[in-house]
Amino acid sequence: MIQEQLHQIYKSLGISEEVLQFGMEAETALKPRFEEIDCRAEYNQLKVIKAMQDCRVSDIHFAATTGYGYNDLGRDTLEEVYAACFHGESALVRPQLMSGTHALHVALSGNLRPGDELLSPVGKPYDTLDEVIGIREAIGSLKEYGISYRQVDLLPDGTFDYENIRKAINEKTRLVTIQRSKGYAVRPTFSVEQIGRLISFVKSVKPDVVCMVDNCYGEFVETSEPTDVGADMIVGSLIKNPGGGLAPVGGYIVGKKECVDKASYRLSAPGLGKEVGASLGLNQSLYQGLFLSPVVVAGALKGAIFAANVYEKLGFSVLPDGKEERHDIIQSITLGSAEGVIAFCQGIQAAAPVDSYVKPEPWDMPGYDAPVIMAAGAFVQGSSIELSADAPIKPPYAVYFQGGLTWYHARLGILKSLQSMIDAGIITLRHRDQNTF
Repeated sequence: MIQEQLHQIYKSLGISEEVLQFGMEAETALKPRFEEIDCRAEYNQLKVIKAMQDCRVSDIHFAATTGYGYNDLGRDTLEEVYAACFHGESALVRPQLMSGTHALHVALSGNLRPGDELLSPVGKPYDTLDEVIGIREAIGSLKEYGISYRQVDLLPDGTFDYENIRKAINEKTRLVTIQRSKGYAVRPTFSVEQIGRLISFVKSVKPDVVCMVDNCYGEFVETSEPTDVGADMIVGSLIKNPGGGLAPVGGYIVGKKECVDKASYRLSAPGLGKEVGASLGLNQSLYQGLFLSPVVVAGALKGAIFAANVYEKLGFSVLPDGKEERHDIIQSITLGSAEGVIAFCQGIQAAAPVDSYVKPEPWDMPGYDAPVIMAAGAFVQGSSIELSADAPIKPPYAVYFQGGLTWYHARLGILKSLQSMIDAGIITLRHRDQNTF
């Protein structure tokens, strides 16, 4: 009876029987992997609970503060929880950190000084950091403040070029930034273990270098975090993994106390640091979002694995592939054409609980060097732990899918993306081997 009801409601949502059956075939083979993800989520859930218990979280910590936010007990305790959960000495967790890019900028500008050099040993960072660093000229960039930048590209197989990293580290190198996730690059996401090896190597060359990890999209995917393997700072957004879909805004910086303190003085002002910054009644959402995060991330991971397997069966290039171990929630699918990218994203949008009737189109988004299409019918604007997909409209025409507050929503999104591409005449399920892209 329930199976018949499921088929009927999928049909009412625009999913054909053909697409539904194709998806069910792919899902059946994934059940052992899904069980492993659930075990990891259970571990991370208990880790978060222990951190909250150890920090003696109480309902008094949900109270709002205004104005300067002096003596905000809830804010200060939340930062203790983040430090305990991610095994750092200190944390800065604030709604005043407006995005992941802003959190990264605060961490970088707080810990770099004129004459210092920033090194990326993993190739060019995500596009929105181009203007922060000064790769593209911008007002207020690190370059304008006399901070130079150097990068070492990855080897063709996506691994670290240790020889040239050693050569790049010099007397000016002050901070090394490691982007865990792939961004808009078609390269593997780095595991915590790989990041640990890279940090150990960098520190062996120059022990006083600060190693910062852009941890966006990676939190709670594994049972350890970069701070467990030597990172001096990890940085992320609360409207991605750790906010659990409930955080309406914010970012975090966790790590060595000295590094976090320096970032806090950049966020507020010299002499003020972490002492100011009202929580404005958001604390309960930030605590509860963190509490839910491991389970939410597990659902998003299942969705990413499901997407990889569905599109791999159709002959598309996917990264990671359908069998690889996962280190973030992002799934890259190379669709080979602008039309394919647009149809995919429109399918994701059509699966949304919010603005499902809207058809996303490419536009010239600030911070990017090509038109970008973004599908995100989200409760929180720009929240990429919610079901979303985005892509720059340029070769190789890869789309980046992520999120889903529940596995069921993530599955619907992938089925809708597939249905949209079929309806647009881009692919067919009946003659899979003959599809050309």
